[in-house]
Formats: sequence, C-alpha cells, structure tokens
Amino acid sequence: MKSLLALLLCVLPLFASAKEVSGVDLADSLTQDNQAYLLNGAGVRSKFFMDLYVGSLYLPARAQTSEQVLAQQNAIIQLDILSGLITSDKMRDAINEGFDAATKGKQDAAMKANIAAFMAQFDAEIKPGDRFVLHTGNDGVIAVKNGVAGPKIGDTDFAKALLNIWLGDKPAQKSLKQDMLGQ
Repeated sequence: MKSLLALLLCVLPLFASAKEVSGVDLADSLTQDNQAYLLNGAGVRSKFFMDLYVGSLYLPARAQTSEQVLAQQNAIIQLDILSGLITSDKMRDAINEGFDAATKGKQDAAMKANIAAFMAQFDAEIKPGDRFVLHTGNDGVIAVKNGVAGPKIGDTDFAKALLNIWLGDKPAQKSLKQDMLGQ
C-alpha cells in the first residue's frame, strides 16, 4: 500500500500540466478567490522569428470568441517570459501600444491614470522565466509577477481594454489571439 502511494505521489505531478507550449508547462486550471479557471488556450508571441513569451488565457467557462470572453465577469491572462529581448522598457512600450489599439486611441483621464498605474507594475527588471498573471474582473485588474501581487487597478472598462490587447480587433498578434481562444 505504501509503495502504491509513493508511486502515485511520484506520477501525479506528471499529469498536473495540461499543455506544454514552447517549453512552458501550463496548468489545466487555476484557482483564484475560490473560483476555478480553465485553460482556454495558449500560444507564443513572437517577433522576427524569436519567441518572446507564452500567453495563456484562463476562464471560468470556455470561450471561442472575444465577445464570449468579455461577457464573463473574470478572466486571467498569464504571460511566461521566454526571451531576454523583453526588457521593462520594451514591455511598457508594447503594453502602451496595446492599450492604444484596444481603446482605438480614445482614452479619458481615468483610463490614462489606470494605464499609468498599471505600467508601474513593469518597472522592475524582466528576465526569462518571469511569470506575469493578470487577474481581470469587473472591479479592475491585479497584476502578479512571480507570485507577488500588485495593487488592484482600474474598473471594468480598464479590465476589458487590457484583455483586448490580446483578444481585441487589433491584437498584439493574431495567431496568439486564435491560440488563446482555442481556435
């Protein structure tokens, strides 16, 4: 009996990840505030044939369209950094460009303030192996870097704008959007 238990404890971690993308093991589900989130899809953000990060989307219920994602009260975007080419400055620039595309350049004072506060989450050095988990909800966004949570920022509009960086009409990368939507 003890040997069976020992075998199960050794083998169980092998089944803990649902998917491997570009060397990153992704859990099939996450739990946040007693809410289960299922891995909806994941893919690689690349530029000039270089893999920059793995982007994953976790949702309470699976979705195949951006509209279905935005209709849910909560979502989680996970970014696993693969490349040393991603610096704090480049990450902030990319996210600012993403917000411009997601909001079609129409940002009121509140959105601009939320974006500025969010950008502060990327001041520290970024290196391969870092993991950002962005919890979005009707009451804003919490960014977690390597297990350390920042403050809650924004509101529903800010959370939707953030999701639209990857899932909107002008996503960071179309193939990544399709992968995150499980298409």
